[in-house]
Amino acid sequence: MSELHTDRLTLRGWRDSDLAPWAAMNADPEVREHLGDLLTREQSDASVARFQAEFEQRGYGWWAVEVRATGEFIGFAGLDRVDDGMPFSGVEIGWRLARTAWGRGYATEAALAVLAYGFDTLELSEILAVTTSTNIRSQAVMRRIGMTRDPADDFEDPEAPEGPLRPNVLFRLARSARV
Repeated sequence: MSELHTDRLTLRGWRDSDLAPWAAMNADPEVREHLGDLLTREQSDASVARFQAEFEQRGYGWWAVEVRATGEFIGFAGLDRVDDGMPFSGVEIGWRLARTAWGRGYATEAALAVLAYGFDTLELSEILAVTTSTNIRSQAVMRRIGMTRDPADDFEDPEAPEGPLRPNVLFRLARSARV
């Protein structure tokens, strides 16, 4: 698994020491607000096993994110194939950080490194981003990294239950439009 480095962050493979803080994030209602149900420790650990297997298989996926100065695990960022059943296809970028890491620009910094990897290494022609229509923080990151939204692309997530998680927005960035 390749590592990505920014001024303040390292995006790297997952370690056993990441499992407990990852599980804590997945049990935090504020972190999971736009994602759905809280995860058990077993579900959280299983997600890391999936991330590792998918990364090995495809050459991209979800990196663990740590602060370079301290080595603290703060979440994940990466690329994933859009789930089957969505009204579009492609590769999407995403991130999830512990609440203690919010408001410091880490999501934007990690996302820019992931975009560079997707466009420069994987030579993707376009990268997508999806979130709930109420997730204003993630939408702000999407705009900061140069992505744009066409309201005509907004959609109802077929996997989400009725309620606030169902209306979603779709952002896009083409390699040719990257600055």
